[in-house]
Amino acid sequence: MITLCSQNELKSAQAALNKLEQSYPELFEKLIDVINLTRAMQLKYQYMGCLIMNEEPGNAKPQFVIGSVIRLYKKEMQRLTSDKDIEELRKVFLEYKHTGYSRLSQLALGKAPESLAGSSAIIQ
Repeated sequence: MITLCSQNELKSAQAALNKLEQSYPELFEKLIDVINLTRAMQLKYQYMGCLIMNEEPGNAKPQFVIGSVIRLYKKEMQRLTSDKDIEELRKVFLEYKHTGYSRLSQLALGKAPESLAGSSAIIQ
């Protein structure tokens, strides 16, 4: 799937993530932990986003990852999704779903919206 994002959309998503960080710092820290783990394990952001949003990951589901590694990842994901304020994160992800889980993750990590504008291919 190809997604298109303008700088204005990305700046709006960044502002929503910044507000989430200010209002729910513990939740945001757990999100950053999961994003970093997703990167370190070389999993797809789409997979991460689907687990957060309780969606079917489809093609984003890891195919060649050892079961113990996936269990570890899901355990860390459970720490995030069992947070009392998880619905606040889900609201942001739902509102900016068209932006893509990859871009949302990169914005949460502090990447500039200008560097993420344009089109990108998202593997689902």
